This record gives sequence, C-alpha cells and structure tokens, in this order.
Amino acid sequence: MDDRKDTMAIHDRPSISDDPSVEVVPTLLKGTVDPVYEGKAQVLNNAIQDIGMGRYQWQLFILVGGFGWASDNLWPIVTSLILPSITTEFSPSKPPLLSLAQNIGLLVGAMFWGFGCDIFGRRWAFNLTIGITSVFGLIAAGSPNFAALGVFAAFWSVGVGGNLPVDSAIFLEFLPGSHQYLLTILSVFWAFAQLLATLVAWPLLGYHTCQPTAITCTKSDNFGWRWFLIAMGGLAMIMFSCRFFLFTLYESPKFLMGRGRDEDAVRIVHEVARRNRRPCNLTLADLEVHNQEGRQGTDATAALKRKLEKVNLTHVRALFASPKLAWSTTLIMLIWAFIGLGFPLYNAFLPYIQQTRGTDFGDGSTYITYRNSLIIAVLGIPGAIVGGILVEIPKFGRKGALSVSTALTGVFLFASTTAVTSDALLGWNCAYNFMSNVMYAVLYAYTPEIFPTKDRGTGNALTATANRVFGIMAPIIAIYANLETAVPVYVSGALFIAAGLLTVLLPFEPRGKASL
Repeated sequence: MDDRKDTMAIHDRPSISDDPSVEVVPTLLKGTVDPVYEGKAQVLNNAIQDIGMGRYQWQLFILVGGFGWASDNLWPIVTSLILPSITTEFSPSKPPLLSLAQNIGLLVGAMFWGFGCDIFGRRWAFNLTIGITSVFGLIAAGSPNFAALGVFAAFWSVGVGGNLPVDSAIFLEFLPGSHQYLLTILSVFWAFAQLLATLVAWPLLGYHTCQPTAITCTKSDNFGWRWFLIAMGGLAMIMFSCRFFLFTLYESPKFLMGRGRDEDAVRIVHEVARRNRRPCNLTLADLEVHNQEGRQGTDATAALKRKLEKVNLTHVRALFASPKLAWSTTLIMLIWAFIGLGFPLYNAFLPYIQQTRGTDFGDGSTYITYRNSLIIAVLGIPGAIVGGILVEIPKFGRKGALSVSTALTGVFLFASTTAVTSDALLGWNCAYNFMSNVMYAVLYAYTPEIFPTKDRGTGNALTATANRVFGIMAPIIAIYANLETAVPVYVSGALFIAAGLLTVLLPFEPRGKASL
C-alpha cells in the first residue's frame, strides 16, 4: 500500500456495516501507533467482529458498563444530596470542603486505577473499585462529625474514580465495531443512577431531615442522610457481589497481546466465541505473522526489562507519538478539564442552590428541594437515549453531537439565572440536565474510542485526571464565590460553551470505525 493510502484520513474510509463479515476499519490513522501492535489489533478486531454481539457482551453491558457508569454518577450525586442536611447538622464553616474531599479521592482513583490497569490488567481493578466504594460508603453513615465524613467520602471516591477509566476500556475491547454505539447508550445507566439516588433521597432526606430554618438540629432528628448512605452503600455492595460471584471476566485480548501474550489473547477470543456459541477461526499464526523481529524474549533479562518498562512513561508517550495524535490527546484532556470544573461547580451544589434560591422564592422546604431534584433527574434518561441516536447521524456523528450538546448545556445554565420563580428555575434546570446527559453520553463513548487499546487505560486516566484536577477547583471556587449569587453559574456556563467550541477542533471522528 502506498504512502498516500497509509495516511488516508479516517473520514475518507468506508464505514462498518452490521454484517459481521465486513472487515473492521480502525479509528486512528495508520502509523499513529506501533505497526506490529496495529496489525495484531486489526486481526483481533476482525475476530471480535466475526463473533458478533452475543451473550458475553450483553453481560458486560450490564455488569461492567451498567454498574460502572451508574456508580460514577451515583456517588457524586449522593454527596450533593446530603450536603444540605450535613450543613444543618454539623454547621461547618465551609460546606464545599465535603465536595473538595470527594474530588481529591476521585483524582487519586482515576490516576491509580486508570494507569494501573495498563500495568496489572483490567480484572483486579474491575473487581475492587465498587467493593472499595461500598465499604467506605457504609462506614461513612456512622460519621460523628463533618471531618470524619469528609475522610470517608475521599476513601469511597478512590473506588468511584476508577470505574469509568477501567470499565470503558473493558467493554470497548470486547465490543464488535458495529456495536460501538452501545458505549453511548451506557449513559442511560449514568442517568438512571441519578434518578435512583433522588428517588431514594426524597422520602429519607425529605422527611427525616431538619428544616433549614431549624434553630437546633440533633442526630436523631436528622438521621435521613445516614439511612441514605446505608442504602447507597448496600446497593454498591450488591453490585460488587454480582460482579465478583456471578460473572467471570476475561482479561482483554488486546491487553494480553500488547504484553506479548499472543497465545493467551487467542485463547480468550475463543472463550468469548464459545460463550456466545459462535465459531472462531482465529489462530496464533494470524497474530505472529505481524512479528517483525520474532517472538518476545522469555529469558530473565527480557523479563526484567518488561518489568522496568511497566513503570516508565511509555503509555503516555505513545499518546503523543504523532502530531495529530498529540493534538487529539491534548484537546480531549482540555475538554474533560473544562467540564470537570463546570459540572461540579454547579451540579455538586444543585440541591443547596435550589434550597437557598427556593427560600428566596418562598418554597425552600426540604420536601420541595428533593422533589425538584427527582423531577430534574427524570430528564437525564431520555437525554442519554437521545445522545445514542445523535452519534450515529451521518455527517454529524460524535463530534457534532458533543459540540452542540456541550454548548447548549452552558446556554441553559446562563438562562437559569433569569429565573424569578421556583418553577422557572426548575424548568431551566430540567433543560440543563437533559442536555448535560446528552453531552456525557457522547463524551464517554468518544473518549475511549480514540485511544489504542494498549494505551487506552492510560488515555482514560489522563482525561479522568484532568477532569478530577479541575474538579478539585470547583469547591474552592464555591468557598470564595457565594453560592447564593449567580457567579458560580456564570463560570460554569462559560466553561461548557468553551468546551463545546474546542470539540469542533478534534481531529478524529470515530463514527463507523472500530477502535484499535
């Protein structure tokens, strides 16, 4: 193949049909990743496409993607929902410090699990993230003071922070190219988690919570948030038990291939085919034909070298290996960073804002606050579904859907500042939540698709880390910018609009392409 064809832009390539016999087309340009890895990844993509969507992938959809996506949104929502009750009971001088503790934990989790899963594999991270979350979520229900709750929130967030970097990598690496749109549909679970959390919070926090006007607030009068944490921690424990005891996760074939374990990669592909009751013609020779310098060394020196390579920056450098790949990685990190600051700056304090603004409007009771939170959460589910539809529209795709939805999220935030009644504020917040769920549905699908598998965990970790680092800034801004004013809303809206504009500059459109 000549050089011109080697550098053909991805939007000039044919799309994948639903026919599993059609050869898979890579998302990234040829030459942007290691050629041996690229050739082998293409063989594995074709094998997975030939097997097709079956029982194993649908189990992954629920137990890996569904639980991971739900947990990622559930626990930040938990923190925002309990903040008004916590503030009333403990009277902290700076309530946003709870969100700060949470975001520090999310940052540590994103970095550790995201980078770690490219070193020790996906299976350990898969089994531990939700387990850690459930344990510390349950312990937090017994917190005697605000400081203790902040510590436990940071610990449970270490588990939460690893869900998306790990789970998106696992799901995508077993997904046929013709079904990669399911990454977008997974955000239905993200939206459903918000709905579930607010549905449980309404009776517990709406009725078993001190009113914001109460002069004194005792533990017995304000036990609702503790029951709420027990319920959410118990739910996370059920998720962990389903993953650990009811499902056997195979290590990613592309991860194994990237580690030089071609034989194990072939074995896993055949196991998936067996579970799906489909034939598989993949052989070890199909992969080894791409070895330019023979098989990976097996002596002690080679083993030591591989161990040392695990702790260097190989995976990070690979994401900046070419100008176009470096530009793509930098832009997607910036987009995640802007959203990482904009989203929690508003969303993490939404019940608190609703309560304080509602008091100004004459209806700031806890019942009304959590009822409105439930109404807002309902709009997230159709938002995620709409996102799944938009990404498959020809000539619009992931980039168009992401750019428009992100910018409109910011527009609706600006519009919310015009509200002069509680109902008007509720209406703008519903529009904001609908559009932000469209945005996240597309963003969570687009991001892992543009990274090669051997570096996908690292790429996801970089974007998640940028998101969490800027997320740490949100409660700091909230501390010094009065939440009862429109300043945090203006800052948040501007960040969303800026992220939407940056999306237009992204060089890759993964629609109809299979990820390497």
